[in-house]
Amino acid sequence: MNFCIKPLAAVIALSCAALAQADGNLEGRVSDTRNQTVYSGAVIRLEMPGDASMNREVLAAKGGRFRLPQVPAGDYLLSTVVGGKTVDSRTITIRDGETLTANIVLNNAQQEVEEILVIGQAAQMQRALDRQRYADNMISVINADAIGQLPDANAAEALQRVPGLSIERDQGEGRFVRIRGISSDLNSVTVNGTQIPAPEAGSRSVALDVIPSNLLSSLVVTKTLTPDMDANAIGGAVEINSISALDREGAFYSAATQLSYDEQSEQTNPAYSVAGGNTFDFGNDRRLGVAAALSFDNRKFGSDNVETGGAWDFDSGAKLEELEQREYSIERERLGAALNLDYEHGVNHSFYMHNLYSKFSDNEQRVANEIEFADAIGLGESSDAEVVRSLKDREETQKIVSSTLGANHFIGDWTVEYKVGISKASEDEPDTIAGADFVSTSDITGLSFSNSRKPRINAPSAFYDPAQYELDKIERTRSYTEDKQTMAQLDITRDFDLADNPALVKFGAKTKMREKSQDADTWKYKDLSEDSSVSMSGFASGERDYSLGRFGPGISSAKVRSYMATLDRADAFDDEDSVLEDYDIDEDINAGYLMGRIDADELRVIAGVRYEQTKISARGNALNQSDELITVKKDNDYSHVLPSVQARWQLADSTQVRAAWTNAVVRPTFEQMRPNFTDDGSEAELGNPDLKALEAANFDLGIEHFMGSAGTLSAFVFRKKIDNFIYETDLAGSAGYAAYDEVITFRNGDQATLNGLELAFSHKLEMLPAPFNGLLLAANTTFTRSDATVSAYDSGTLLKRDISLPNQSDLTGNFIIGYENERLSMRLATNYKSEYLAEVGNLENSKGDVYQSAQTQLDFNASYKMTEQLKLSFEVANITDEPYYAYVNKERYNAQYEDYGPTYRVGISYTSF
Repeated sequence: MNFCIKPLAAVIALSCAALAQADGNLEGRVSDTRNQTVYSGAVIRLEMPGDASMNREVLAAKGGRFRLPQVPAGDYLLSTVVGGKTVDSRTITIRDGETLTANIVLNNAQQEVEEILVIGQAAQMQRALDRQRYADNMISVINADAIGQLPDANAAEALQRVPGLSIERDQGEGRFVRIRGISSDLNSVTVNGTQIPAPEAGSRSVALDVIPSNLLSSLVVTKTLTPDMDANAIGGAVEINSISALDREGAFYSAATQLSYDEQSEQTNPAYSVAGGNTFDFGNDRRLGVAAALSFDNRKFGSDNVETGGAWDFDSGAKLEELEQREYSIERERLGAALNLDYEHGVNHSFYMHNLYSKFSDNEQRVANEIEFADAIGLGESSDAEVVRSLKDREETQKIVSSTLGANHFIGDWTVEYKVGISKASEDEPDTIAGADFVSTSDITGLSFSNSRKPRINAPSAFYDPAQYELDKIERTRSYTEDKQTMAQLDITRDFDLADNPALVKFGAKTKMREKSQDADTWKYKDLSEDSSVSMSGFASGERDYSLGRFGPGISSAKVRSYMATLDRADAFDDEDSVLEDYDIDEDINAGYLMGRIDADELRVIAGVRYEQTKISARGNALNQSDELITVKKDNDYSHVLPSVQARWQLADSTQVRAAWTNAVVRPTFEQMRPNFTDDGSEAELGNPDLKALEAANFDLGIEHFMGSAGTLSAFVFRKKIDNFIYETDLAGSAGYAAYDEVITFRNGDQATLNGLELAFSHKLEMLPAPFNGLLLAANTTFTRSDATVSAYDSGTLLKRDISLPNQSDLTGNFIIGYENERLSMRLATNYKSEYLAEVGNLENSKGDVYQSAQTQLDFNASYKMTEQLKLSFEVANITDEPYYAYVNKERYNAQYEDYGPTYRVGISYTSF
């Protein structure tokens, strides 16, 4: 940190020298007595007639509070802009060395403005655009009301509407978020300012389907980082803010219930949510806000799947070696709660405690038909095959608990902010049937398939007869993963004038301590039909409802568990596998930063540097060359200096140009760097604790134009140069692994570049005659192109291949058409993402690479206000039944096909505001 000391001392000395000229300060609060609303996000504009160089603008923060320090003495016009329209104007006088309090109360005189600008789709889009417009860096915002405008059940699905964002789905539900095509592991997620650990084993990325959308106040996506932010985001950072009582005046409450129907499973499912809060005024600008929210939903649904896993032989045409049919029955339950306390002690001091709890239970049963052909076959050919009918049954519970305690203090021209946070995430799978395999007693003859994209099995009656299968083995597992993180942060800001230009310097420090661990046990019951046949007939359930052909009978989980109870569990315990899955990784990150900001006429510049020191200690288990269990310990320490410069230039009142050069660093995931080696005979997995952190230099340039109500037109180009990117590869057949069919590990690539163009447009068509003036259009698209190089040595020979960056779509986009009037609101939204490289196969042959095909999803939402407080809603998600499809070599060759069906929802909600 010594490199920061001299510049820091110089800047502080300069800022203190500025005290010789003691300007005044302006502070206040924007509220509305009729709607019991405060206007966080309102634009506060200060203009000196005849001298544009003295003008200032700021956004009202939480609770509607605003503060403009270091304002030269004089008479000013103070204007308040809400939703793009000026709703209040007044003349004020600023005096040297004094603080003027100007509370702005909107009332019935602004009733028309409120109805247009506070309620509805256009209002929420406009308030989000205001935050985007006046931000120091490049951000995108979704407000709570906008989240509720589309059939987005969780935070991930709400974010897919943001320019440059796409989502990864699991069983059709949004789960992880990609920013500008960058994998979710290379982005960061914070809740109420605290970074959230990941409940999933081995992962850094937070599955946002565990956070219900109706607990949220806003979602902010930061695409260019400032030095006071964590640098662990190459794509960007997602900030999740839960509800606050200071966003309302007095007591408020809301309640909603919803009923959904899944066409695929023909199941009906409920969802409920309540929220409320109150503010308590103790006089002298002392207020306490208490807000709480509770959300619950239970969803039973299913999906049908057929996959080859890429088991095609392209050396002699296109011959299929293996095929698997899968049918899923799923029940997911989400429980979310938030409790937030905010206390304002006068205008200059505030304290807060924000708490979030999330519980996500996923009960999944999967039955499968695994077909291995004796000879690889093409379309129109047949072969004998060994068939395994298998069952997987697991109940998984993920929990996230996060608490943040902090304060903000304004002391003259200084601002002091500090906070501490504790977060814990866990994933518990207490008793999983990882596989109960019923094997055909002899090869089944005469099997063939039709359609290489969505293969359908043609089979004789023996294929569907449970008496033709006997129980071979059962694998039972238990696992518990825990991810704990504590943090402390201090930020200090000094406002001053530099050559009559408003400026500030900000510096601070942060420490994060994180521990990720996994404890797993495995039981293997083998050769169960060796002494006497255990027929599948005693375990079979009815014929499965399978939309991709005929499946045959299922397997009863209850009967398998009853049978397991008769077996010797202690004798089946697998000491080796149980130890090989365990690991414990400690990661400590210490950071400090220095940054400054200056406004010179129409130009705002932010520059600074961040220093991050990382210490990693990993412990795991592996097998040595003598097949003996050994404990592996590995330490990895490194540091990074990360400079950045950002600028915002106001070309005209409604047009601005942004530019940024930033640097970021992302550590490998825990799965990638765990020092474990697991060996299952012909297949193996190994971590790579020597992986280097990914480093990225990011360049952004763009222009934004704001127009009318909810109107914007923007274009941004960006470039990312990524060193040490990480990819998954298969070492089977290479030196040291010649006897294996599959050896999965991770390696650093040489370098990757990502270039992109991001376009966005939105506008409410108020210029049209009624009723068409209620139409609203929004569209955004992101074009990207990436180049990366992967390489490895095989028997002393360097193999190298150029690829596109894994998990990166070349094109993503949204198109939304909406309509609203005083009572009716409707939206039709389309989301598109092009194909992307999902997995790198053999370095010598790209035909084994796995790609996910392009996806287009269409969703609809409508609501009708019966009264000012009561609203009915109707939603349809995935109208066109868009499947998940992955392929190898060419799009017609299946790797995986999965079908989900549309979901319909009806609901009713009541609010007191």
